[in-house]
Amino acid sequence: MQTPGSEDVSGVPPGAAGPHTSRWVLAVLALGVVALAGFFAIRWVSGSAREVDIADVTTSAGTALASESAVLRPQQGVYLFSGTGTDRIDRPPRTQAQGPSMPATVTHHDSGCWTFRIEYSTNHWQSWDYCPQDGGMVERGGESYQRWDFGAFVNETTSSFECDAPTIRADQEPGDEWTQTCTGSSTGVEGTTTSEGPYRFVGTEDLEIGTETVVALRYHRERTNSGNQTGSEVSEVWFAADTGMPLRNHRRLEATSSTVIGEVEYSEEGEFELTSLEARR
Repeated sequence: MQTPGSEDVSGVPPGAAGPHTSRWVLAVLALGVVALAGFFAIRWVSGSAREVDIADVTTSAGTALASESAVLRPQQGVYLFSGTGTDRIDRPPRTQAQGPSMPATVTHHDSGCWTFRIEYSTNHWQSWDYCPQDGGMVERGGESYQRWDFGAFVNETTSSFECDAPTIRADQEPGDEWTQTCTGSSTGVEGTTTSEGPYRFVGTEDLEIGTETVVALRYHRERTNSGNQTGSEVSEVWFAADTGMPLRNHRRLEATSSTVIGEVEYSEEGEFELTSLEARR
C-alpha cells in the first residue's frame, strides 16, 4: 500500500489550487485584521488545532435519495482518512497542524449531487460539491473554514466558492487536459477571487485502500488565483473510478493578500488518504 507522502508533488512546477480543490483558501483574505492584532497578542503558542475524533463528526439527515453508492456517487456516511499537513501565515508567524486523523462525510442531495467534507483539524475543514453529469462528474462548488487562535483573540472565516470544474470525463484518455474555474468570496471581506488552471488526467492506477484494491483515476491540477487574492496551487488527486469517492489528495498552495501592515502570505501543504471503503456509520 502506498502511504500518504509516497507520491512526491515537489517535482511538478509550482502554481495552482486544489480539491482538491482545497485547495485554494480564501480565508487568508481576512488576515489583515488578524495580522495587525496579532502583534499585540498577550499569549503566543504554536497553535490550538487538534485532530478531529470521528465520534464527534455528525452525519446529515440525508435526502430522499437512497444512501447506497451509485455511479460516481459514493455511499452516504462518515469515513476515516489519515494524513498530515500544515497551515502557515507569515505575519505574525503562525502555524497549525492537520491530522493525523481526518474524518470525512459524504452527504447526498435531492438533485443527485453530493457533498464531500473533510476535517483537516478542529480549526480547518473543507467541502466540495460534486454532481454526476454526462457519464462523468463535475465540481460545482464548496466551502472552506479556518479558525486561528492567537490567545488574546480568535479569528474565524468561512469561504464559499462556485465552480465550473469538470472533474471526471466519460471519454477521457491519459494526457487529456482541460480547464477548471472557481470563483469565491470570504466572510467579512469585499470582492472575489478567481482560481483557474489546467487539469490533466494522468491515468488509471490500482490503490490499496485498507484490505481492498481500488481502481483509481489520477489527475494533476494547477490553479492560479487572481482578484482579491493572488497565489497558486498544485495538487495530485485520486478518485474511485466507480463511485467518484476521493481516495487520496496531495496539495501545496500559496496565497498573498494586501493588509494594513503590508502583504500577508498564507501557505498550506498536506496530504490525505482513505483508510477503508466502508463508512463508519
